[in-house]
Amino acid sequence: MNLNKIPEKLIDEKGLRIDGRKLDKLRPIKLEVGVLNNAEGSAYVEQGRNKLVVGVYGPRETHPKHMIIADRAVVRCRYRMTPFSTEERKNPAPSRREMEISKVIREALEPAIMSEYYPRTTIDIFIEILQSDGGTRCASVTGAALALADAGIPLKDIISSCSFGKADGKIILDLSDAEDKYGEADVPVAIMPNFNYITLLQMDGELTIDEFNKGLDMIMKACMEIHDLQKEALKQKYTQNDK
Repeated sequence: MNLNKIPEKLIDEKGLRIDGRKLDKLRPIKLEVGVLNNAEGSAYVEQGRNKLVVGVYGPRETHPKHMIIADRAVVRCRYRMTPFSTEERKNPAPSRREMEISKVIREALEPAIMSEYYPRTTIDIFIEILQSDGGTRCASVTGAALALADAGIPLKDIISSCSFGKADGKIILDLSDAEDKYGEADVPVAIMPNFNYITLLQMDGELTIDEFNKGLDMIMKACMEIHDLQKEALKQKYTQNDK
């Protein structure tokens, strides 16, 4: 099935979505850490047809000097989509959407980063989207949290992220690009699973209170599943290093 064509229905009569998933099913996820030799920490994420790489640099000296914060590190994030990441070639110049998502990702990660351990320094997070199929901000948060952990930066928790939404009147988990474009709502969420604390919550579309609560319950379970995959990815790197 060509997922790039406008679908007549997002959910069929069997309750399956256009990619064959059930309503509460995550897309296949692959996580790797330590993929970049020249970064302090790095991660590679595949989630469905999304592919992205994250590099973390620092803590390091802050430039320009006027950005220095005396009692903690400055956290900076740059999210970029490569020109070949979408079906139609993307302009390589930074867009307003990329700048907004960069800010959203940084604010989602900051509650977990113990930046007070590194005053007067900078921690830089660079995210490159290699292929996009909806939900890249959530996949980026998941990957950036992994890369920060790989860099050895102290974290209160490894943040996990996913989205829920509404399509054909049904609440669904982990929206693909077609579901995001042609569905009725999209809600990206990021949480600190060990604290049950939400660090990112946005909504595009309309949901009833019951629909929102149902989706939030769905996302909490999904983020715990992603959290387990994140921990396993870190364990695999250091288990391999010990051999």
